[in-house]
Amino acid sequence: MHPETLHHLTSPAGHRIAARHAPGEGPTTVFLPGLRSDMMGDKASALSLLAREHGRASLRLDYSGHGESDGRFEDGSVAVWRDDALRAIDALAPGPLLLVGSSMGGWIGLMAALALADRVRGFVGIAAAPDFTRTMRGDFGPEYEAEMRINGRVLLPAEPDPLVVTRRFLEDGDACTVLDKPLPLHCPIRLLHGQRDDVVPWRTALAIADAAQGADCRVVLIKDGDHRLSRPADIALLRDIVTDLWRENPT
Repeated sequence: MHPETLHHLTSPAGHRIAARHAPGEGPTTVFLPGLRSDMMGDKASALSLLAREHGRASLRLDYSGHGESDGRFEDGSVAVWRDDALRAIDALAPGPLLLVGSSMGGWIGLMAALALADRVRGFVGIAAAPDFTRTMRGDFGPEYEAEMRINGRVLLPAEPDPLVVTRRFLEDGDACTVLDKPLPLHCPIRLLHGQRDDVVPWRTALAIADAAQGADCRVVLIKDGDHRLSRPADIALLRDIVTDLWRENPT
């Protein structure tokens, strides 16, 4: 079992971006967490352990304003966090990749896969949420729209704390959409989604599959699954899917 090492990378804004990397064989399995999640969550930790058990290379990270990384959450956006991920990948995982993204991390993972297409050996989305800022903007009522015009930010009800949404967050989201055109991805794609997901509609997985141009794309719907998909059975399924992709891509 290869040890995992904590690294700190510096972003152009001067923030320290925390990442944990373990060397090993095959494509580096990169876990990309969701909005206001971090690299120490159940799914990230399970995949890190799985990789080390099998002697596989792995990488997980915290975006700026998340977890162990510096910065303020409200200064971030999907474009900023995509660049954090690409910076960590460039510094710590320069070879072939298996990208695994949860919720917003699925959006970031799709953008990373497009940017690094020749190196990507597979993509796994867990309740992937590409383009979710458009849905968020559509849910704004007149009160929130007025507050955004005046203050450039709004506070949305959320657990455990209100969610800060800035004008930049929405504008960067608009600039980063991926489902408004075909996705030129030809690597194996696996999409897991719970049909009791009350955050991201499960039909989003079908939209990703429709947009992807490659033939090897499979959608797995978990009838009683929620958004997190962190129950033992959900994580066992994720482990099996990643292990299968390793077998298909030994180097």
